[in-house]
Amino acid sequence: MKAIVSSKYGPPEVLQLREVKKPTPKSNEVLVTVYATAVNSADCRMRSLDLKGVPRIQRILYRLILGFLKPRRAIQGLYLAGEIEEIGCSVKKFKIGDQIYARTPNMKLGAYAEFACLPENSIMGLKPNNLTYEEAVAIPFGGLTALYFLRKGKLQIESGEKHDCRPEHQTQKVLIYGASGAVGSAAVQLAKYDGAIVTGVCSTENLEWVKSIGADDVVDYTKEDFAKRNEHFDLVFDAVGKLSFQKCKNVLTADGMYLSVAESGHAKMEPEDLTFLTKLVEAGKLKPIIDRCYPFEQMAEAHRYVDKGHKKGNVVITVKQEKKILIQQ
Repeated sequence: MKAIVSSKYGPPEVLQLREVKKPTPKSNEVLVTVYATAVNSADCRMRSLDLKGVPRIQRILYRLILGFLKPRRAIQGLYLAGEIEEIGCSVKKFKIGDQIYARTPNMKLGAYAEFACLPENSIMGLKPNNLTYEEAVAIPFGGLTALYFLRKGKLQIESGEKHDCRPEHQTQKVLIYGASGAVGSAAVQLAKYDGAIVTGVCSTENLEWVKSIGADDVVDYTKEDFAKRNEHFDLVFDAVGKLSFQKCKNVLTADGMYLSVAESGHAKMEPEDLTFLTKLVEAGKLKPIIDRCYPFEQMAEAHRYVDKGHKKGNVVITVKQEKKILIQQ
């Protein structure tokens, strides 16, 4: 099979297309034909191992997990969407032919390949039936991360219609910094689903677009400092890791919270969270946001684009063209 392999840390050019051995599923695993994968900021950090600003202890921990001198996992990639081709003898939850989307487990990576093996208890679920593989793979990274932090910020994002019938005094005011990125754009949509009043902070070119996905108000960070507004928020969520509590404390309500993807711990993700996002997508409450889609052979170019830090939503990779059913006339 073909895979994108990296034998060292470095710039996007370390990613090379190679022919490697096709994996065989263990008894508790499924073998997935990968149709699409994604490139996000986490992928780029693991590729480059750029740990500037990270405390020394954490840098050592990252190297222990990822590999000290070179990547422990040559085939990288966290998220994938595809079709199950084979199942292990003990697999019960999935069957051959299921169309799924998933996150690779426990930093084992492996999504940048034509085939991948995943344990059936992975963060994996049937992909939304109204999405293509490319659209589906744009959901998990931003969606699961945003869901975790918004819930941590006391938003009651859950199934049902409770969020539609809360007393007015319980409406949350939320500011999302980096509202145009993968995590930020998902956070805007999820916070609005919860009934919050959402202010998105982004660049000039993305203002109208962020409003179009649900933000009630927008702030252009190139022209205005949100911290100098005479406004207070129940939650300030930094979806790109560029703020600090010191910067935000004066805009928080008395019991308001500041959360950051860089400072507030790692997002904990569960399979049932992906199932929940699937229901939202199928109900039209959460939409995939795709900036660019690259062919598999242009993985390095996709990483180069994400490295610039200006993507809108997600960058997706087509690994294999989706099968088309021809109808005889």
